[in-house]
Amino acid sequence: MGTTAPSRWTHLLLTRVRAADAARPWLWDGVLTATWTVAALVDAGGGWRNVARDPSLPAGLVLVLSLALSLPLYARRRHPTAVLAVMAAAALVSEASGAFLQAAYLQALPLFHIALSRPPRRLPWAFVLLLVPPLAGGLRFDGPEWHIHLTSALWAYVFVALAGIALRSRRDHTASLVDRARRLEVERDQEVRLAAAAERARIAREMHDIIGHNLSVITGLADGGRYAAAKSPERAAQALDAIGTTSRQALGELRRLLGVLSAPDDSPDAVRTPQPTLADLERLLDGVRKAGLPVVSELPDPLPPLPPGAQLTVYRVVQESLTNTLKHAGPGATATVRLTAAPDAVLVAVTDTGTPSGPRGQGRGLTGMRERAALYDGTLDCGPLPAGTGWRVRLRIPTAVPTAPEEHRS
Repeated sequence: MGTTAPSRWTHLLLTRVRAADAARPWLWDGVLTATWTVAALVDAGGGWRNVARDPSLPAGLVLVLSLALSLPLYARRRHPTAVLAVMAAAALVSEASGAFLQAAYLQALPLFHIALSRPPRRLPWAFVLLLVPPLAGGLRFDGPEWHIHLTSALWAYVFVALAGIALRSRRDHTASLVDRARRLEVERDQEVRLAAAAERARIAREMHDIIGHNLSVITGLADGGRYAAAKSPERAAQALDAIGTTSRQALGELRRLLGVLSAPDDSPDAVRTPQPTLADLERLLDGVRKAGLPVVSELPDPLPPLPPGAQLTVYRVVQESLTNTLKHAGPGATATVRLTAAPDAVLVAVTDTGTPSGPRGQGRGLTGMRERAALYDGTLDCGPLPAGTGWRVRLRIPTAVPTAPEEHRS
């Protein structure tokens, strides 16, 4: 605890200083410039003679040089290279005249900002500006301490440049992490929207198939029952029974679908009952026959193995095709459902022999069938029979189908 508390306070203090600097940079620059200007003027008051090679220099020259080495610091962040050039010129005069002002070391501040915010190619030129003054002073006032003066200045500037490079690398790394987090957040939001759109499309397909098919069957049964009521009340009663059975079946499927939407995934109420499979095709065909459409089926025994989602796709395509036949084929139409197991795929063909009473394939059903087939790398094509009478829907589902993003269960 004793070691973490000071570091926490230090971090908090640095955070507040950075925030104040970002909010009012002019104030921070003014305070720093004023502080170093006062220090330079104090040295110009007489302390400079302790290290000067020529203590007899005019006080006015020393004052001007001190101001030239401190006042430009106010613009060090916006124009560090220009500030360093001005200060290097003053440092050159200071070294060549023998003043050897300590304020020359303030050149480290614009050097730091060059390393921090400017292209790396400017650093060699900055070091040229920094080393020319001490070299000029050494050439004019050669002495045993000249090498020490040059070496110490060089190492000080190298350390400052490395500090600026390190801080720049950390800042760039932090900025890249922030940018990556922002992009990940955007991608996550996009994935959520895409998942929601895909789920809406899936629900739309399910609702279309369930409601569209069962309502078509109910309509056919109701029409047949109305015509049979006058001549055969028993047939009318059978039609009413079939209407009730179909309605209950549709309500049961809708409840399963809506129950999945309303219950959380981890809820015990979210028991997901499998949707119809190939084994339910005969029951589907019986319902269509009761609605008044003669259907001939050719189904293999045993039924070919397919994943549950692919079986649902076959079931829904057959259901939608027969629903379209009920709606558009006209009176007297018949239908044939043929399911064949090929070595590498399952082939489904649904044909009817009726006279079209309106355009087919213009609504949501055809799009839904194609989307279902595409989920399992299947293909679907439909159109009129070559003879010009009737309609055909053909579906091909590979036996080794990929796993869909989400199995169609409810």
